[in-house]
Amino acid sequence: MANVYAVVMAGGVGTRFWPRSREKSPKQLLEILGKGTMLQNTVKRLEPLVGPRETFVITNRVQRGLVLKQLPGVPEENILEEPVGRNTAPCIGLAALHLRKIDPDAVMIVMPADHTIQKVEEFHRVLGLAVTTAAESGSLVTIGIQPTRPETGYGYIQIHTDEGPHNPFHDRGVLKVKTFAEKPNPQTAERFLESGDFLWNSGMFVWRVDAILREIQRCLPDLYAELSKIEHVIAAPQYQSTLETVYGLIRGISIDYGVMERSGDVFVIPADLGWNDLGSWDEVFRISGKDPNGNSITGKVIQKEMKNCYVYSPDKVVATIGVEDLIIVNTDDALLICRVGASQDVKEVSDYLKRKQMFELL
Repeated sequence: MANVYAVVMAGGVGTRFWPRSREKSPKQLLEILGKGTMLQNTVKRLEPLVGPRETFVITNRVQRGLVLKQLPGVPEENILEEPVGRNTAPCIGLAALHLRKIDPDAVMIVMPADHTIQKVEEFHRVLGLAVTTAAESGSLVTIGIQPTRPETGYGYIQIHTDEGPHNPFHDRGVLKVKTFAEKPNPQTAERFLESGDFLWNSGMFVWRVDAILREIQRCLPDLYAELSKIEHVIAAPQYQSTLETVYGLIRGISIDYGVMERSGDVFVIPADLGWNDLGSWDEVFRISGKDPNGNSITGKVIQKEMKNCYVYSPDKVVATIGVEDLIIVNTDDALLICRVGASQDVKEVSDYLKRKQMFELL
């Protein structure tokens, strides 16, 4: 059996979690739900399958120090920096090149750092199945989440319902992917849910290193050509300058759009993991514990006749009277108030601050 490594993508800023999430301390490096940061919990959750020494983290220069501090068991050389964010395809390609240098036969688990998973034993079972399938098939494997509602914030994966003779892994619960779909509008999301052959795209992937690099070369030849310039100088003095030059030339593209949607060799494992992609304050509120009035409260809150509100204010007193359906996030230097259901638009606040060059609030 091939050696298994994990690659955790942890370089984002989490602009939808402003004002708590900032460039130097983004959401994946914060305690959002329960104990431990999202990054720490992601790495710990992988441990039965992949130990810290076989775990790689992709981040950036600004966040590197905090990542090292939070993950003392992960070797420093396993913390890879991107000079600038270029979406997930370059990120994954860079990590794959580093792994090919170490172990050309490696199987690679790719995991975002900002997900929550409640059913950990089932998560381990599904990942183990994905590793076996990827190792045996040389195909790309992804995890699809059984949808529970017509969600418009996630991408979708359509599965083949009639497998035929072309899927030797069908009896294991592994299905062939028919197509990928972008985030739908509400009407389309309803149709996806009713059809029964669509899954949520979790953004979790498993593949052999040679398989993903083969598909990047086939689907994104320009990206592969540029990234290949980096492989030859890994651990050499000119590595950093080469990396910066290459990242200055490549264009940003997601692994879903750049590779997964263009590859005809993709398997998916449907799973019920108690999974959440914490993409907004609304999602945190949705899965948080609530009092009898539907409120989720953290910190110093005085309230009267408050209903269906999320309030986070650990260091300052917040008083609310007769309010409903609000998200309130109070930090040392900023206050967010928005109605429930509108927190996807918080990114616009961060974008505004960036345009106005109010960097102390970013």
